[in-house]
Amino acid sequence: MYSFERLSNDVKIAVSGDHTFGTDAVILAHFAKIKRKDRALDMGSGCGIIPFLWLRDKNQSPVHCLDIQENAIEQIKCSIKENSFEERLFPHLCDLRNIGEEFQAEGFTLVTMNPPYKPINTGIESLSESARIARHEVCCNIEDAVKAANYLLTFSGRFCMCHRPERLVDALLIMRQYKLEPKRLRFVFDKEGEEPFLFLVEGKKGAKPFLRVEPDLIIKDKDSKFTKEMLEVYGSYADGYEDKVR
Repeated sequence: MYSFERLSNDVKIAVSGDHTFGTDAVILAHFAKIKRKDRALDMGSGCGIIPFLWLRDKNQSPVHCLDIQENAIEQIKCSIKENSFEERLFPHLCDLRNIGEEFQAEGFTLVTMNPPYKPINTGIESLSESARIARHEVCCNIEDAVKAANYLLTFSGRFCMCHRPERLVDALLIMRQYKLEPKRLRFVFDKEGEEPFLFLVEGKKGAKPFLRVEPDLIIKDKDSKFTKEMLEVYGSYADGYEDKVR
């Protein structure tokens, strides 16, 4: 049912046809710059890739994650058992639109989400129900995610999200509306000279306006190999997977 991918010498993650991960999630996990003392939660976690990347650090404080799909939570539990992370990662079967039913307010210092990118009734909807929920705004849109993050975060807590560039204005306006002031913005390019395919944004709860646009992240060089920075983003996941990431 599951296969396992190595994330480091000590950590591996269960993946399946319903719940796997891509470059976007790996980049977001790195962009969030989790601190060891953060009380962190990843929303819409899927297979749990973002928490498991964080937990490659043996000194990282325990992390929480949530997903609306029961099969995703069961898959994460399988990875938890495989890595003996029972005291390090706590999954929650939860609809973030009803976040108050599962969590108390202001319990986290960092919240992340790699949300569904496609509005309902746009593009070719995925065949499986799990993929449709993950890729289309069936159960969650930008406002749902930002509203939940506002509820979950302490004052000065950080919300980090990635999305497609055409949704940038929507994201920034909604974040400001819910008092998560955009503080960091970064664009991601497949190759230099192309248009960006992704943006990363960090909002800080209750902060004053001041947005810093960080240098572009370029994934591949002119030979279609990962750039030095991208290898640093992947970290130990790149080791042993030269055929996939180099």
